[in-house]
Amino acid sequence: MKSIQITLTLLSLVFVSALSAGKPPNVVVFLTDDQGWGDLSINGNTEMATPNIDRLAKEGARFMQFYVSPVCSPTRAEFLLGRFHPRSNVYSTSAGGERMDLDETTIAEIFKKAGYVTAAYGKWHNGMQYPYHPNGRGFDEFYGFCSGHWGNYYSPMLEHNGKIVQGEGFCVDDFTNKAMDFIEKHKNQPFFVYLPYNTPHSPMQVPDEYWERFKDKPLKLQKKADNHTRSALAMCENIDWNVGRVLERLEQLNLTEDTIVIYFSDNGPNGPRWTGGLKGKKSSVDEGGVKSPLHVRYPKEIAAGTTINAVASAVDLLPTLAELCGIPYTTEKPLDGITQRPLLIGEKNQVPDRIVVSHWKGKLSARNERFRLDQQGKLYDMVKDPGQKKPVNNAFPEVAETLAEAVESYRKNVLSELKAKKADDRPFIVGHPDARYTHLPARDAEATGKIKRSNKFPNDSFYTNWTNKNEIIYWDAVVPAAGRFSVTLYYTCPADSVGSEVILKSSKGSLPFTIDVPHDPPLIGMKEDRSKRSESYVKNFKAKPIGTIELAEGAQKLELIPQSVPGSQVMDFRLLVLERL
Repeated sequence: MKSIQITLTLLSLVFVSALSAGKPPNVVVFLTDDQGWGDLSINGNTEMATPNIDRLAKEGARFMQFYVSPVCSPTRAEFLLGRFHPRSNVYSTSAGGERMDLDETTIAEIFKKAGYVTAAYGKWHNGMQYPYHPNGRGFDEFYGFCSGHWGNYYSPMLEHNGKIVQGEGFCVDDFTNKAMDFIEKHKNQPFFVYLPYNTPHSPMQVPDEYWERFKDKPLKLQKKADNHTRSALAMCENIDWNVGRVLERLEQLNLTEDTIVIYFSDNGPNGPRWTGGLKGKKSSVDEGGVKSPLHVRYPKEIAAGTTINAVASAVDLLPTLAELCGIPYTTEKPLDGITQRPLLIGEKNQVPDRIVVSHWKGKLSARNERFRLDQQGKLYDMVKDPGQKKPVNNAFPEVAETLAEAVESYRKNVLSELKAKKADDRPFIVGHPDARYTHLPARDAEATGKIKRSNKFPNDSFYTNWTNKNEIIYWDAVVPAAGRFSVTLYYTCPADSVGSEVILKSSKGSLPFTIDVPHDPPLIGMKEDRSKRSESYVKNFKAKPIGTIELAEGAQKLELIPQSVPGSQVMDFRLLVLERL
């Protein structure tokens, strides 16, 4: 593991360290998935109610111009690192491109170094195999899933610190239950709890109680009053209920005054929902694709009802939280974020004017407090024209030039650090000596011949149509330390295909096994979906211990190679879990 150098900064000397004044404040971070700025009642959406999320703003601070990335994993990386996501080589949302480079320092590592207990519950989406795994990035506790999306939200297959477990009920409720248990257990210690929820990201599954509120409700505000929109609004109300449960638990434990709670989303809405007139949705670099709510409550330092109009960004959250907690936070690599603490505690004019550049897949735009320059170089006055309908380049040529220079600077100084997908030389790490478990899912594998994924989106997919013994599934891997590992296979196979003989092959040895027990469950998810999905349906895959294998140190291919296929197929393959012995 990389060593982390944390040194005291001059900036951190300007305020009294909470560490020297007794127990520092706790931190709870809510991050939602595909919830747009308009998906809150406080922002004017009258077709839904989010009283608990709204309460955070009323009892603390509300940022009016807070910006994130257009999609999931880049926003998560920017929050975790305080640095623009291309710097850490986050270029995709799956298949390894969502991983943050290992020489980066996360907010969890900083808080853990300062004596906090740290935990994350939900959707990680910044790497799976240790040390990319949350347990390798500073989190003492992790419960959830590491992929970008999940195919079933009801008691699904999840993991707890690498060990496969089964969830308990609707996943967002489950994540919240686990987080509240952690908070109660560590109420006498400073804690940092990260709740990256996976809703309202599709598949559009939500408990009946919330669906019943919307399934027949007339929707006059929404751009599209379909079941996708209805289920998204229902999911947002479920999120709000869970936020309220955490706030209530903090109150019961007398921790409200001593806990910083923040709430934001990772990008714009995952559908054409109401945005208050803003142009764009998820994956867009227009206003509606990158504007997020940000609410911060900390009664000891932040006055209720504080409104902040300054431009802020996800990269600002690391330095802001560190300073609110009195933690030195200089890392080996310079931060891009700027602390917002002065504005939060009422020290006006202490944060410089800001231009925030948004980027995804070659699209760039730039925003200051009044204007946005879009990806085509058109300038808009966002105060008078939030829908970006009438360019004003001719009226404000100097502003357009300044924002264009900011875009070019980002392209030259930030995007230049990003490796292209084809140039990504980071292999999947298998059997790290500091980790007990390594997951090798179908998501991270390649396949030959006519083997195909269950869906074009790989994150929760499995391999099927494996009919030929000359076709293989493999991972390009590196083993940091040689060792012996027990291996568990997760598969399905109909009775008429039992008997396939397969070898798991490494550079040092091989592990033969036979698919000798049929397991042919149906695809699940259709009954629970409130709207047609685009991701893969899933199955209840069977866990089969297949033996032990020796892995040599170094780069190598791990291959699943059929030796015989007596039936119509080898199996449907979902996952290998390797446990270091």
